[in-house]
Amino acid sequence: MSADHRSDCPINLTLEVLGDRWSLLIIRDIIFGNKRHFRELLTQSIEGIASNILADRLKRLVEEGVLSKADDPSHKQKAVYSLTEKGIQLLPVLAQMAVWGRKHMPASEELAIRAQLLDEGGPPLWADFMKELRERHLGIPLKAPRGYVPVFQRLQAAYEEVVARQKAMQRS
Repeated sequence: MSADHRSDCPINLTLEVLGDRWSLLIIRDIIFGNKRHFRELLTQSIEGIASNILADRLKRLVEEGVLSKADDPSHKQKAVYSLTEKGIQLLPVLAQMAVWGRKHMPASEELAIRAQLLDEGGPPLWADFMKELRERHLGIPLKAPRGYVPVFQRLQAAYEEVVARQKAMQRS
């Protein structure tokens, strides 16, 4: 056992990196919300993370190799956070957590629709989404068949459709 860890159990080691209250939510917002800047992650998180906690978790996720940080070419004082391969490989974990939460917890319809699509699409959909994330975050070209509709786009469209339907029902 390493002196830096409570144990060498793979679950423990994973929890030491991701087991706090915020890390997986930050990764969720990067994956499903395409939020890449500190300000976006701070102001657009539905859970309302504090800036000092966000800064700490981002620093830790970069140190652990889950995220990378680079200067934003469009603004000298901004940084862009990207998923590493290690971070991209968390997608199936988040998909399974979303599926479990949708089935066993009182998730709202608009926030559960992505989980439903991830559940219905299963591992093949997750693999396609991971390829898209590799293109967006690692610059690896996506070789998609003609007529391919990106998973990110499908998930976002489903979410927006539910939100629009709910608004229409509130008005009537």
